Amino acid sequence: MAGLPRDLWKAQEQIRGYAADYGLDFFETIFVLVDYQKMNEIAAYGGYPTRYPHWRFGMEYERLSKSYAYGLHKIYEMVINNDPCYAYLLEGNNFVDQKMVMAHVYGHCDFFKNNFWFSSTNRKMMDEMANHAARIQSYVDKHGHEEVEEFIDVCLSLDNLIDYHAPFIKRQREATDDEGAPAPEVPKIKAKSYMDEYINPKEFIDAQKKKLEEEAAKKKRFPEEPVHDVMSFLLQHAPLERWQRTTLSIIREEAYYFAPQMMTKIMNEGWASYWHSTIMTQKALQASEVIDYADHHSGTMASSPGQLNPYKVGIELFRDIEERWNTGKFGPEWEQCGSLVERENWDRRLGLGREKIFEVRRIYNDITFLDTFLTPEFCIEHKLFTFDFNKKSNNWEIASREFRKIKDKLLASLTNFGQPYIYVEDGNYENRGELLLAHRHEGVDLRLDYARDVMKNIQILWKRPVNLRTTVDSKHKLLTHDGHKFTDRTVPN
Repeated sequence: MAGLPRDLWKAQEQIRGYAADYGLDFFETIFVLVDYQKMNEIAAYGGYPTRYPHWRFGMEYERLSKSYAYGLHKIYEMVINNDPCYAYLLEGNNFVDQKMVMAHVYGHCDFFKNNFWFSSTNRKMMDEMANHAARIQSYVDKHGHEEVEEFIDVCLSLDNLIDYHAPFIKRQREATDDEGAPAPEVPKIKAKSYMDEYINPKEFIDAQKKKLEEEAAKKKRFPEEPVHDVMSFLLQHAPLERWQRTTLSIIREEAYYFAPQMMTKIMNEGWASYWHSTIMTQKALQASEVIDYADHHSGTMASSPGQLNPYKVGIELFRDIEERWNTGKFGPEWEQCGSLVERENWDRRLGLGREKIFEVRRIYNDITFLDTFLTPEFCIEHKLFTFDFNKKSNNWEIASREFRKIKDKLLASLTNFGQPYIYVEDGNYENRGELLLAHRHEGVDLRLDYARDVMKNIQILWKRPVNLRTTVDSKHKLLTHDGHKFTDRTVPN
């Protein structure tokens, strides 16, 4: 790795000034120049120069290296959510590409610092990742590479079984020690003895007593409430060795660190693209650089068949919001206007667009971003549609151009990242110490091959049978893995 040569350093200072003038607020940003091999290595590690030893990093490095050698991809930059932010530039890029990447990076750094969903992340994760690597390497030295790597494989198969909103919501009540406490009494209204049976009828008292008993039984359940963070439950209650518990904790911590990047992919890339476009076209471009810039920018914005380009959707939606708030195309007056001609020429000259997109950048994630600001007009202008596979023609075909269906499909793909909701329902199922997981069915059945593999790995941690309640072909099923074999049976709802 190398520092920046003088011409790139001067360009960085210039672009940093432009970004600050536009109101971007970012941590100190350190740019490092690397060759393609080092860039692929860092990319394989998820953007960090040091990670714990594991075969998947080597596999990803091989994939990236072959892809680069055959001209199938080229990583122009990487930037890390850290304080200070670290960004890597690829040696050999032409000068205008480096300037564009720097402007893009400052957009990311502003987003990392100011978006609410990143507010709970560890801003010293560069150091923390190195600490994790050292800790796990010490376990490798003590327990052997194969044993540690196999355990990491188990942990990584569960790293999506976390509660993505846990850093912002207190889910569970504080634990209290109720052992030996007297049974709660039903409060009565004071009355003379001859009036008591009328003021406090037996049926009412019995019903209230039953309700209190049910609440007391609920408090004795383990856990008291369903736990969406399965990794946390296993961390607290699975019979693990100390090094295993620490390793599971490391994988979970890193999963929570990367979660906001998954939750804001469209917004984050859209915001960075908006600012590299603005800074380059309004401030930083020389006349001789326009063609090279346009070629690179258009390549970044290009859409592939069957895929949603987060750069394209994000930048266009930010631009749409800016235009709407500049012209006043929002609020009751706009919504109630039924004249197509009037709507086409609508302009209240409010000039609130720039202020609005900074507000959006601060408080939204991808789901709320699209749910709030995606409009029928936007879908029509950008030719959005849903598609499905037609078994009769053996082709993928357009299924609908209806706004509601487009929006629902986008939101469904983003909610919980399109993954099933799994939570811990009972840690002492049928009083046998077995684990009962539940799948919140939302119209799509589980992939049973995936479910069995995950249950197998959870059983390795729990040491006792693991059960999963789900729905398969509209039938309620209980899947069980006891450490040796899988069984399933139909159960009542």
